Amino acid sequence: MKVSDLATVFGFEELCAASAEQPVRAGYTSDLLSDVMAKAKDDSVLITIQAHKNSVAVATLVGIRAIVICNSRPVPDDMKDAAKSEGIAIYRTDLSQFEVSGLLYTALKEASEGNF
Repeated sequence: MKVSDLATVFGFEELCAASAEQPVRAGYTSDLLSDVMAKAKDDSVLITIQAHKNSVAVATLVGIRAIVICNSRPVPDDMKDAAKSEGIAIYRTDLSQFEVSGLLYTALKEASEGNF
């Protein structure tokens, strides 16, 4: 699976198209950024409602490829600018964190089994 699949497969709104061809190997769902720093993996997607540039800073530290902002939260321009500068994609959806986590988990599991 790759970052661009977040828009093409799931229909998430693309707000920042950086690193579209980069691989996605995991997802991490949290709104506590210190938790993300401690537990998220490289080449992952952060699923959160934290729509501010600190989320981008944490994603950069961890090696997160994309951030999915849930519940249709507004995303400020400074977050988009920071993401573009760091090469991190941002997507938005009206789905909850629970729903997005389930979708991504299923897709990554299918990909690992060669069915994606």
